[in-house]
This record gives sequence, structure tokens and C-alpha cells, in this order.
Amino acid sequence: SCTNVRNEDSYRVSGDDCIAVRSGWDEYGISFGMPTKQLVIRRLTCISPYSATTALGSEMSGGIQDVRAEDIYVKRLSLHTIKWVFWMTGNYKHADNHYDSNALPVIQGINYKDIVVHNVSMAARLEGIEGDPFTQICIANVTIGMAAKAKKVPWTYTDVEGITSVVSPRPCDLLPDQGQKKITACDFPAEPLSINRVVLKNCTYRVNHM
Repeated sequence: SCTNVRNEDSYRVSGDDCIAVRSGWDEYGISFGMPTKQLVIRRLTCISPYSATTALGSEMSGGIQDVRAEDIYVKRLSLHTIKWVFWMTGNYKHADNHYDSNALPVIQGINYKDIVVHNVSMAARLEGIEGDPFTQICIANVTIGMAAKAKKVPWTYTDVEGITSVVSPRPCDLLPDQGQKKITACDFPAEPLSINRVVLKNCTYRVNHM
């Protein structure tokens, strides 16, 4: 787990997630109880043929909170030729057979805004947990250009709750469209994270080649 991390100005080529935010696994993360928090991801260029630009998880039973991703070239995001724009799932394997089946996660307050995507197979695959839905999902000002051979149903989701505003193609009723007047509902929190106040010092050095 990490606290107060700023990841900026990165160019990454990855065979997996470009950035994976994690914190514990099953009962071990719960017992240790140290969440990853206060994380800023900014100005990231990601090339990943198979996985995510930024992933929360898979392992996160220790908790993840206060993560903001912006200028990734979700906020002012530009994507090309991907399978899903949004993918959330609670269907993952366990570390071993000692996990507590009643220890269900709280997944809430996830905002995506100002995103343009081209050549997409599917807009979203959102899968909460039966009896423990993902809540307060907010998606606003998103335009998704579907590929020529895209899935006939662009959005699939179960056990999720939230709202959308000015999203195309339009999701179904689990994420009802609130119209143009609610487009600010998905804004990032106005208060800065403490790591944003840190001024990083720069240094220079010279190497003499023989």
C-alpha cells in the first residue's frame, strides 16, 4: 500500500495494466488494514494491447481511496481502438480458501468525465456483486465511437447504481440520463489532495564521457 503518491509525465508500454493500484488480498488485506490513498495520476501516455490504462485492483481488500487520474492521453481522456471504455467487476478469484464470504467490499463514488473514444468494441461492462452493488457511479460528457464490428449491445451491466449525463451511445435505465443540466455532477472534488501541495525539487548533473 502507498500514501501520498504523485505519478506524472509518464510514457509506458505495457503487456498488462500501465498503472495498477492495489492494496492487500482477501483476509490478509483486511487484517492488515492499510489502504492505498491520496494518489494522483496525471499526464500519462499508455500503450497496452491487452489491459487497462489505470486499474484499481485487482487486489484491494486493504482499501483504496482518493485516487485522481487526469490528462491521460477518468478526465480529458483520449482513447483509440479498445475493447471496453469502462470495465468494473466484482468477479475475481481469492488468494486461498480462508477468505470470509461475508466480507463484501464497498465500491462507490467513481466519476468519469470528458472522454472521447474511437473504434470501440463495447462501451462498458460493469458487473457489481449480487446483494452488494457498486453505487454512485457517475459518467458525464462521454462520446464513444463504436467500431464497424462492435457488439450489438454497447452497454452491459448488473448490480450497479448511478447516473449519466450527455453520454453517447446512451446507457440503459440502471444509469439514467440526467440531461445537460446535470453534466457537472461528475466533476472531480474541488479540494486538492495533500500530495498536490508538495513542490518537487529539481537537480541537474553533468556526465563527462571519456
